[in-house]
Amino acid sequence: MSIIDESGAGTGAAAVPPPGCPAHAGGTGMTALYGPLAQSDPHGVYEKLRAEHGTVAPVELEGGVPAWLVLGYRENTEAARNPARFTRDSRIWRDFNEGRVPQDSPLVPVLGWRPDVVSVDGEEHQRLRAAVNDTLAKFDRHGIRRHVQRYAGQLIDGFVEAGRADLVAQFSEHLPMLVFARLIGLTEEQGPKLIEASAGIVKGGEKAMEYNNFIIETLQTLTRERRRTPAHDLATWMVQHPSGLSDEEAANHLRMVLVAGNETTTNLISSTLRMVLTDPRFRASLTGGLMTLPDAVEQMLWDEPPLMVCPARFATHDMQFGGQDIKQGDLLVLGFAAGNTDPEIRPDLSAPMHGNRSHLAFSRGPHECPGQDIGRAITDTGVDVLLSRLPDLQLAVPEEQLSWTAATWSRHLDALPVQFTPQRRSEPDQEAAATRLVSQQPVSNVAPAQGRVPAESATPAAPAPALSAAADAMAAIAQADAAAEAEARSRRGFWSSLAGIFRRK
Repeated sequence: MSIIDESGAGTGAAAVPPPGCPAHAGGTGMTALYGPLAQSDPHGVYEKLRAEHGTVAPVELEGGVPAWLVLGYRENTEAARNPARFTRDSRIWRDFNEGRVPQDSPLVPVLGWRPDVVSVDGEEHQRLRAAVNDTLAKFDRHGIRRHVQRYAGQLIDGFVEAGRADLVAQFSEHLPMLVFARLIGLTEEQGPKLIEASAGIVKGGEKAMEYNNFIIETLQTLTRERRRTPAHDLATWMVQHPSGLSDEEAANHLRMVLVAGNETTTNLISSTLRMVLTDPRFRASLTGGLMTLPDAVEQMLWDEPPLMVCPARFATHDMQFGGQDIKQGDLLVLGFAAGNTDPEIRPDLSAPMHGNRSHLAFSRGPHECPGQDIGRAITDTGVDVLLSRLPDLQLAVPEEQLSWTAATWSRHLDALPVQFTPQRRSEPDQEAAATRLVSQQPVSNVAPAQGRVPAESATPAAPAPALSAAADAMAAIAQADAAAEAEARSRRGFWSSLAGIFRRK
């Protein structure tokens, strides 16, 4: 048997798919989870599959790779909670081991085995999960929210005087990476390339492996640096954890946080903003006090989960599941979006789901997303800052002109053009005060360690390109950091000690 790893290495001879494999389920007529139809109407594709096959359906992934898509809410929950039947370990993936999946397939960076918590089960999973949970638990949620407020304010200052903006390109695509880069220990200067690489991995295509290698190399360099020079960040805590993570394990876990966290949070921010601006129920409820912003975020996690399809599970033995004959080594992908709209649990999709967190957006079971609270904090705080700064925010184009780009795993809003009353940028005194406030608050619960292109028809006029606005924001943040550090050196006592938490070495 051959095994698949993140580099795409592996061996195996081509073979005829056995009976019962998804490759035999529909021949060339299998429904694809990529391409024009899946991009334009993924929910329609899911409902068609549900009507034809029930709760589990045979599908085709990029490159003609066969898989089973789990559509039912209960079936998704069962697959996610039962690693004895459905493992995350892709080394048993039969189609790859028998040579039917190319070693350079764009699916490899997503589905390939890696030395991280996502790829293993059992005792090894518990060891790695402890490192991830304990490390993320060090972050103080209030401290994270203050960083989000600060970065959101800097990004808004990049377009606030123009009275128009594209909130995807100038806000939601940059805010999560600014926060995650700070938490992990990377620099703001690395942000634009990391945003491109993170999106490229999820999108797939011929450059997916190149993007994956860039992120791994960047994080391996950071991991080695943190072993030599500890700082107060996620990378340091990973390499110092008692579970004894190797450099390779630490880098791959940082990759998991960066790629999964950035991609999903970007999508969630964009979706929440779109709904607030276009759905009268949301706008009226928010302004009328009937729905909080966290309620709106939770509704979006039901209606448009950031990952519409989650990779992946592999059958540990032959079984009947969802009315289908599943064979050992078959690939299953979890349909979070389809499960959330399963008519058995949501017969009326227009009914509000306020306060209901039983959606599938962050999965279930031992592999449930450990960073979901950070994603929620970035989203509802970032959106709240935006709505507070620009209270008359409106969509600048008809809603029907909005467009999406979809891949197998997720769907991205191309652009969100808005207009508002132009305002002045934050005053220097106000910005300095905000900087001091953030600098004086801990981002963690422990003491510091020592030693996408918008659609043409929907693009608004803007004072500068998105990357320029983000670069301005990053430069302003760096300047604020320097000013705050200079002030901190002149102070003594408890708050001065805590200020050191935020200093990038």
